[in-house]
Amino acid sequence: MFESLQEGLSSALRTLSGKARLTEANMREGLQLVQQSLLEADVSFPVVKDFMARVTEEAVGEQVLKSLRPDQQVVGIVHRELVNLMGPVDHSLHLRPDVTVLMMCGLQGSGKTTTCGKLARMILERGRKPLLVAADLQRPAAVHQLHVIGEQIGVPVYSEEGASDPVALCQNAVKHARTTGAQVVILDTAGRLHIDQELMQQLERIDRRVTPDQVYLVVDAMTGQDAVNSAKAFNEALELDGCIMTKLDGDARGGAALSVKAVTGVPLKFIGTGEHLDALEEFHPERMAGRILGMGDVLTLVEQAQQKFDQDEMRQQEERLRRGEFTLDDFRKQLSQIGRLGPLNKIMGMIPGMGGLSKMMGDVDAEGDMRRLVGIIDSMTADERRNPSKVIDQSRRRRIAEGAGVEPHEVSQLVKQFDGMADVMKQMAGMGMRDRMRKVQELQRGGFLDPGATLTKQKKGTGKRLSAGERTELKRQREKEMRRRKREEKRQRGDDHSDPRHNGDPRKS
Repeated sequence: MFESLQEGLSSALRTLSGKARLTEANMREGLQLVQQSLLEADVSFPVVKDFMARVTEEAVGEQVLKSLRPDQQVVGIVHRELVNLMGPVDHSLHLRPDVTVLMMCGLQGSGKTTTCGKLARMILERGRKPLLVAADLQRPAAVHQLHVIGEQIGVPVYSEEGASDPVALCQNAVKHARTTGAQVVILDTAGRLHIDQELMQQLERIDRRVTPDQVYLVVDAMTGQDAVNSAKAFNEALELDGCIMTKLDGDARGGAALSVKAVTGVPLKFIGTGEHLDALEEFHPERMAGRILGMGDVLTLVEQAQQKFDQDEMRQQEERLRRGEFTLDDFRKQLSQIGRLGPLNKIMGMIPGMGGLSKMMGDVDAEGDMRRLVGIIDSMTADERRNPSKVIDQSRRRRIAEGAGVEPHEVSQLVKQFDGMADVMKQMAGMGMRDRMRKVQELQRGGFLDPGATLTKQKKGTGKRLSAGERTELKRQREKEMRRRKREEKRQRGDDHSDPRHNGDPRKS
């Protein structure tokens, strides 16, 4: 999500941090690169023009240019203006005490029916009783699809056999909700392949007769500026209360998410980040701006962990760690918990300072490595998982490797790394969240938690294993890049005394 935009903006802002002295001329040069990055991400041109006018006005001001760290001031200005561009957002569904009617509309292929199920699941988790209404009578499979989704999440679905009038069906559904005790009615209305008069008239009739409390438009992020144009057309006909953007987990450039509020005035309230029915998030402009600028998004990561981790299991593991107990069984359970959060690169992108490391990993198949680790642990006996370094000898190592489909030396590598990890986990047991995050970052910089260090890698597309020399070279390059990044961080903080300019040498200043 937003990867191309993040890379473009990061590159543009790095040109500013690399200047010995910032002037109005080179500041404008850097801001032109920012503008180019936004346009390449498919942000609407009028939106980019207004955005850059506000940023430039502040960035080339005397107060910024004469500050100690003008490049950091520019990052702050860009972050603030991105937040203003996408927000503010009210995430409340404005649910009434009796029955609340939510009307969902959108074009075919935008993920509207699936989003209805995701929204119903979210409402169910908040303690209200939703009712899904199959009012899409244009697409033959839509009614069946909604029934399947309803069954998956445990939410009833209202439909009428042989119905042809969606307006009457929606009215009957609201009456049915009042008699059955449903509190939130979600209308899955019909879509079209494109905006046409018939579609708008049908939606306007439902809007007049049923009078929904909220009207949401589901838009596909993959369609770029077409998503913004459709949002504008729907808003003119229905006066939308919010947008829900889907498929932001794909290779969408992100321009539509940045443009929709500015062009239509309609806030982006929720975003779909996957195909599963739990992959619906509240849209927070300040968090998204942080992700775009590579600042991470710890709050969303913590929220997802609270929702998806088995809290009872986590408490039990915490108690075991406090008693000094940590086995390969515990490690396997932690891998399983982490897997629920999604791809490892996505998780690392939410941790401040880790986004660059996820790019450095390149073709490393972190998820594949995790599966192989689990395979090795599953091939062990209970005693071997409790005391791997003491129990596993050469014959056991060969047996475990054969059962997991790996080489014996990979079992040895796992056991060696686990011994060090067990000590670290026991140290972290008494730490707070901030100290744990700092410890993880230290370990990442040292290469201890490098997903590619535990097991041998395969060259992408060749099926050949990397040789020992190639693995050493890969590790050396990563360590070199990390040292460069640490020097860059020190220089930006102003405490890099290796720079001759800080030693009073006039020849190097």
